[in-house]
Amino acid sequence: MNHSVVSEFVFLGLTNSWEIQCLFFAFSFLFYSASVIGNLIIVFTVTLDSNLHSPMYFLLANLSVVDTVFCSITAPKMICDIFKRHKAISFWGCITQIFFNHALGGTEMVLLTAMAFDRYVAICKPLHYLTIMSPQLCLFLSVTSWVIGFIHSVIQLSFVVDLPFCGPNVLDSFYCDFPQFLRLACTDTQKLDFMVTINSGLISVVSFVLLIFSYIFILFTVWKHSSGGSSKALSTLSAHITVVILFFGPMMFFYTWPSATLHLDKYLAIFDAVITPFLNPVIYTLRNKEMKMAMKKLCSCLLCYKKLS
Repeated sequence: MNHSVVSEFVFLGLTNSWEIQCLFFAFSFLFYSASVIGNLIIVFTVTLDSNLHSPMYFLLANLSVVDTVFCSITAPKMICDIFKRHKAISFWGCITQIFFNHALGGTEMVLLTAMAFDRYVAICKPLHYLTIMSPQLCLFLSVTSWVIGFIHSVIQLSFVVDLPFCGPNVLDSFYCDFPQFLRLACTDTQKLDFMVTINSGLISVVSFVLLIFSYIFILFTVWKHSSGGSSKALSTLSAHITVVILFFGPMMFFYTWPSATLHLDKYLAIFDAVITPFLNPVIYTLRNKEMKMAMKKLCSCLLCYKKLS
């Protein structure tokens, strides 16, 4: 049971300048809206178009669901709090925000790994692709990603949820996360800091390195067996690599960089909260002819339905 006297945490936010606040509000609202709409369009397109009922698009739709939820954890409150003088969140609201941030972050990490495996099988073992990437395996990968993400978050929270908070309650950020949260505890958190670095930082770095090496291997295979379809494979792979870099870049900075450095974490957090979920559908749709054709087809069907009604 938690015996903290702190009932809420206060965010310092991004800036006190009215002009910059207006800029951040317009920027965040635009990108958050575009992120949600873009990712939902991908989910509906993949679900409704039978031509996209393949392992790659199934995993992509799952990624879009994760991105939609992930950007909705911190962005709406950040947008609402921009012009407030007192930017506060309850103790359990902060815990909830941390839990879902890490649960969804862990889920996306596993999904990106699954998507890399999917591209490996498609390019290196094309004749066995549909046999290996069966509907059962795709469902297993999807469920496993969610389970691992939630287990990852529960393990970390189980160590910090009962920490005593008896004094300062000001977070120099616009959202709750472990590094800032632990600094406010009225006890020695050095071991917990190390645990967070290992659990989130080291895992993200190792996963990133493994994913990059796997994509380098796949790119080498494509180059070695270059043919008419290599340009399509390279386009798909470049999209995947871009998403991996955008996702893991800020995360590795948050959990591996020394805490006493510049206050870049909260500005990178904006990138992670609203820009990366927005860029994912842009990258996958603009570089994918099948997806663009399916979206045009869906729009045509909706227009026809509207005219008939």
